[in-house]
Formats: sequence, structure tokens, C-alpha cells
Amino acid sequence: MSLTETIAGWRPAPVETGEVLGHWPVAAFSSLLDLPGPAGGPGDPLPPLWHWFHFLDHPRRSELGEDGHPAAGAFLPPIPDRRRMFAGGRLQVHEPMLIGEEIIRRSAVSDVKVKNGRSGEMAFVTVNHDYFRGDTLLVNEQQDIVYRSQPSGGQRALPPHAGETAAEPYQWAFKTPTEPALLFRFSALTYNTHRIHYDQAYAMGVEGYPGLVVHGPLLALLLLEIPRRNLPERVVTGFEFRLARPVFCGDLVVAAGNPDGGWAVNLSAGVPGRSDAVTGVARLSEVERRGSGAARRGR
Repeated sequence: MSLTETIAGWRPAPVETGEVLGHWPVAAFSSLLDLPGPAGGPGDPLPPLWHWFHFLDHPRRSELGEDGHPAAGAFLPPIPDRRRMFAGGRLQVHEPMLIGEEIIRRSAVSDVKVKNGRSGEMAFVTVNHDYFRGDTLLVNEQQDIVYRSQPSGGQRALPPHAGETAAEPYQWAFKTPTEPALLFRFSALTYNTHRIHYDQAYAMGVEGYPGLVVHGPLLALLLLEIPRRNLPERVVTGFEFRLARPVFCGDLVVAAGNPDGGWAVNLSAGVPGRSDAVTGVARLSEVERRGSGAARRGR
């Protein structure tokens, strides 16, 4: 049966959740990034996409599938031998969420498409998340997730490298070594039990990767560290990114960015000498952020 036939009529119901944006995840992720202190305190704006450390699903252990993800979930398509890849997303910030406040998230599948790629049919699922303070829409986010069917032990069809690439001149850049402890801590922070990030035998023997996979969301967050660290007086009002290829545990990741001459920063991250793993664009406010000393502590 084709993927089109498998997911025909699959339209899950919307989900609404609420949570107080506690300070502990901010401090924890700041430490993971090796920052000198937390990137913000109570009442400060939550850095863009750091809401990923909140609104976490916590299925029972008995509800997990072979890959560590829930066997069934609100937005998981009913695909046999399902393999999941994070493909990218878009973010629009009307007002920042604040650390310590209660936020309501309303989520729904907004699009489902089946396309053909190197490894055959792939289902592209877009999930839309709206974040509210009361009735005020603060943030809109769309996540693109790719699913396909692959029996255990099949070799993963990875994007071909374009060969050694020369380093581009960047105005801003920083390096992040990857090691099992980094992947473990990020999995713990996001309550992500996908085994490709911590079970090497599974990642290689079942999903066909050459090693443990660095989280796609972590790569996207590294992109946003460029404007946060180098343009702290500006507010990120929009962000879009696309993941092109995986990065594996042990690789050195370099995140870099250049201003485009306007109120945006062109961003990329990947392993030096190889094609970019993730690219993105952050749009910035033209008006400077009103001063908050706490928000500038973690630099």
C-alpha cells in the first residue's frame, strides 16, 4: 500500500495545552551551551524557540514504539515501520513569551503531502502551533516533519556531499563540539526518547545511520544563538530554517551568520569542509529592545 493510501483521511483533532514557563529549562539549556549564566530570569523574554523545552509530551513507557517515539500520538501518522525526520520550520513572533508566565498552546496539523525522494515515498506533515497569553496571540510556529516507511536494517539514503567546500567569510561564528553527553542532555531537556540520539546499535543497525544523530532542533537553536549573542539589542521577529543533512555525534558544528544589509541575518551551521547541515534566516526588529539586564547575562 502506498503512503498516500496509508494516510488517506488521517486528520487528527487539534490539541490545546497550557504551562507556566519555568526558569529551570532556561538555566539548564544555558549550561548545555556552556554560557556563563542563564540567558534570562523571571520576567525576561524567553529566547526564540526555547519554548521547545516546555509543553513536552510524557507518554507512558508502555506506549513507546521500537524507535523510542510513542507508537501512537496526536500528530503521528499511521505509517508502518515509521521513520521520522525533522525537516525545518517557520516562526513568527508578535510579542515574546516571558519566563514565569502561563502560556496556552493550540496545535493542529495544517498540511499533509506525500512526495517521492531518494528513499521512495515520504509524507511531509506540517504542524501549526499558536501560543497565547490569554486571548493575545504571541507566537506562531510551523514545524515540518518527514515520515517514511523503512524496514529494520535498511541502509539510510543520506544526501550526497558536494565534496570539500571552502569556508565562507562570516561576520559571526562559534563552534560546538558534539559528544554523547551533549546529545543525552538535549534529549533529557526535550524528553526525547528517539533512540537515534543515544542508542548507537539501534541507530546503525536498525535505522541505517553511520552513528548517533545530533538533534535537528539543537542545530536550529544554534543558528539563533548568532543573533542572540551578537545583536542582543534586537528582537527576533521571524525565523525560518531548513535541515538539509544530518550531523553525527563527534562532529564539530560551526554555526555562523552574516547580516544581509537589512534587518535580517543569514544563518548556517554544519561540519567544516562539508555542505551545510542547516540554513536559515532570522528577521530582526528595527527598534532596539528595551533594556533588561537579566536578559543579557547569558552571552
